[in-house]
Amino acid sequence: MGIKFRFAVLLTFFVSLLLIVSFSSIYLLYYNYREDEFYDRVEAEGQEFADIVNNFKDQKVADEVKILKGLHNNTLWDECLEVFDSTGVAINSLPDSFNYKIDQGFLLQIKRDIDQKVKYFIGDKQYVAFYKADTKNFVIASGYDLSGLKRLSNLRYILFAVFFGAILITVFVSLTFVTQLLKPLIKLSNQIQHINESKLTERVEVTEGNDEITQIGKNFNSLLERLNNAFESQKTFVHHASHELRTPLATMFAQTESALKKELSVTDYKLLLQSLKEDQQELIELTNSLLLLSQYEKLNTSKDWPVIRIDEVIYDSISFTKKIFPNAEIVFSFENVPEHEGDIMLKGNETLLKSAFGNLIKNGYLYSTDKKIFITVNFNSKSIFIHFDNTGNSITSTFEELITPFFRGENTASIRGFGLGLSIVDRIMKLHEGLISYCYIDNKINRFTIQLHKANFEL
Repeated sequence: MGIKFRFAVLLTFFVSLLLIVSFSSIYLLYYNYREDEFYDRVEAEGQEFADIVNNFKDQKVADEVKILKGLHNNTLWDECLEVFDSTGVAINSLPDSFNYKIDQGFLLQIKRDIDQKVKYFIGDKQYVAFYKADTKNFVIASGYDLSGLKRLSNLRYILFAVFFGAILITVFVSLTFVTQLLKPLIKLSNQIQHINESKLTERVEVTEGNDEITQIGKNFNSLLERLNNAFESQKTFVHHASHELRTPLATMFAQTESALKKELSVTDYKLLLQSLKEDQQELIELTNSLLLLSQYEKLNTSKDWPVIRIDEVIYDSISFTKKIFPNAEIVFSFENVPEHEGDIMLKGNETLLKSAFGNLIKNGYLYSTDKKIFITVNFNSKSIFIHFDNTGNSITSTFEELITPFFRGENTASIRGFGLGLSIVDRIMKLHEGLISYCYIDNKINRFTIQLHKANFEL
């Protein structure tokens, strides 16, 4: 069932419920009003008949006839009246054929009642039995409310007709209203259907306003923008990755093919194997870097990382880098002395941070003029700052270009690499909700700065 019909059914159900409660209340209120009003009329007829019977004792026959005629001009439909004395013996009745049997228990019930009267139904007729203290007589009066019951029946038919008419109108109005309401959403849906992976640059039409459908359109366009950027980034990444992988493979293939066509000496074979080893090492480093990047894409920031000391991570990174570059001179120091251990504690993934620091130390070594790297740490109440300084020419590329995978600046032409190091560092920082920045300081100092939140600082 579509949303249009579900809404129509739901609205019709609630309108039906409201009408049933309202019409039932109207019917019951009129029913009780008609019943009470007719009881009052029956009682009034009984009172009048009892007064006439009491006057029979002192009036002449002509007067009696006159009074009876006056009484019959206001009689009820199927009216029956009877007067009893205090012992329950019938004194008079109208019509004469009316003979209502009454017992002493019923008389006592009437007298015990606060109003000294009892109202009840027998079939469709309404009865009122009451006691007249002034004459010590009991009166039974009854009648059939023909006109009142007809009006009640007419009211019932009217309410049923209005109910079903209102339901039909509600269904029609709700379907019309929902159709108009869903038109922008249907239009949006039709536009979305025409967008696929090859049309990510297309956007759905968004009208001016701040309603929910407009917000859906804006959010969908934002999603398309993010998807398009992700696809473009992926295409670029795959293109560069395939190009970078092709280069060492092609070199290795060319050297191997050339060697197979020649008779080489042992020394030449050793040189060839050494060259192949370098190419293989380059290929391994490139593959590892690509695997790291693909893994980082799947990771999310974790709030459950352990608390670690930043100086210990830096020392481990320095130790690992020196194994690769034994002649590297790395100096580590604090700009301000920590007053307590919390100043150098943070939540993070130690392996990832070592990879980030190792890349920055490696870059500092490779691109410095004196093979020296200076690492300094300072902090404030919220963050820890790690500076990686090396002496060298200023980087002319923008920082956005530096963190782009496979991008290499002008100063890297003579140094082998893939342009993945800073991209890896940037993604590791994003996982830790940290920042990496670059600036050029006087005296030809290139500085890369990492900012990380302290463990006791809540974002």
